Amino acid sequence: QVHLVEAGGGSVQAGGSLTLSCAASSDNYSDLYSGWFRQAPGKEREGVAHIKAGGGATYYADSVKGRFTISRDNAKNTVYLQMNSLKPEDTAMYYCAADTWVPTWSWAVQDGYKYWGQGTQVTVSS
Repeated sequence: QVHLVEAGGGSVQAGGSLTLSCAASSDNYSDLYSGWFRQAPGKEREGVAHIKAGGGATYYADSVKGRFTISRDNAKNTVYLQMNSLKPEDTAMYYCAADTWVPTWSWAVQDGYKYWGQGTQVTVSS
């Protein structure tokens, strides 16, 4: 069992930045495929970013490309989501997720992840 704990959410004005972190209980977090999802009130949960096991290739939703960056620090068993140029439409609960294998073609599908954090709220005001 892998426990994921997010941190770093908060309130920020449009154009600002936040960095979310997701710390894992597993010493082999680098072996897990990891993703960030978000869910706004009344909307479905959507995939935001994904990073392959070992800190390899990254993938992003079109809505955040060029603004968000996913990365991982294997020594700290932590995955990060750097969010720049935030917009009010980025307001949502953000969740990190992980699994031992996630096909590239389905990285944005929440059913493909076994382990989930509890979420951290991001609020962007205009």
